[in-house]
Formats: sequence, C-alpha cells, structure tokens
Amino acid sequence: MIMKVIKKQNNSKMCMICGMDNPFGVQAQFYELEDKRVCGLFQFKEEHQSYPGRVHGGMISAMLDELACRAFWVYSPKQLGVTFDLTTKYRKPVPYNTPLKGIGKIVKQTSRYFVAECQIYHKEELLAEGIIRYLILPDDQITDADYDEEMCYAILDDIKDIEICD
Repeated sequence: MIMKVIKKQNNSKMCMICGMDNPFGVQAQFYELEDKRVCGLFQFKEEHQSYPGRVHGGMISAMLDELACRAFWVYSPKQLGVTFDLTTKYRKPVPYNTPLKGIGKIVKQTSRYFVAECQIYHKEELLAEGIIRYLILPDDQITDADYDEEMCYAILDDIKDIEICD
C-alpha cells in the first residue's frame, strides 16, 4: 500500500537513532503519513552489530522506542515523554548495511501516557515488532536542554509517498 507523506520530522544533533552529528548513530529519517502513522527509513551500520551480519537487539529495541515517540509527535509535536515499558519480539535477524523501514502508530492515549505498536521491515518481511508505553511528562522533568536547539536538522528530500506493509 502506498501512503502519502504529510510531513518530514526533524532530526536531532546527538540521538543514537536520529542524531546527525553522532558518528555512531543510525541517522534515521522519519516521515508522518496520511493515516497518522510514522515511517522511519534507515540502515543500521556494522558498528551496531551483535553477531556478524546481525544488528544487536538493543539497537533494534532502541529503533522501536524511537518510532513510538515519533508516532506520538504526529499528534503532539514537541511534547516529550519517557519510556516506562517496552516489549520487543524479534522475528528474524535484522541485517546491517541494508535499507530498512520502521512503522509506528499510537493505539492508546490518555493525558498521562500513550501506547504505540511499532514494526521493523526489510522489504515486506517483518523482522521485529514492539509495544511501547510512554509516560508523558513536562519537558523540564526530562531535560534541561533546549528542544528546538537539539532537534535542529530539517533535512529536506524528495520523498512524497512511501510503500508500507499491512
């Protein structure tokens, strides 16, 4: 199924997943889709390996966690939260140096928390999935940093639609 891209989300400076100044990071790009899901396009690097040819499970969980937060930003841009529960199911080995796609969607939201379901795919093959619960908190309870200064990279590209699996 082809989904229209509504907006591209900004990247940060140093985040392990989206930080453009982090030489060890994934530098993933995130897109808000017409059906209110978020899609991440990325490649893990060899530096993210567990066994040779496979991405470390912690990096996979970190990507699912990022997808959850980014899915929340579709509804509440710039609002922050912290993960309080993350369940990951590893379906198949996740390769590095290979284009991958992540999908995240909010399945429940209250004034205090939200729940997201997220998946990582290679082409149409499901590699990993997770259910992530976040506690919504005021910015000053999470960080003293300036959010706009950290999330400063608006990287434009020509991606107008993305094929996703359902």
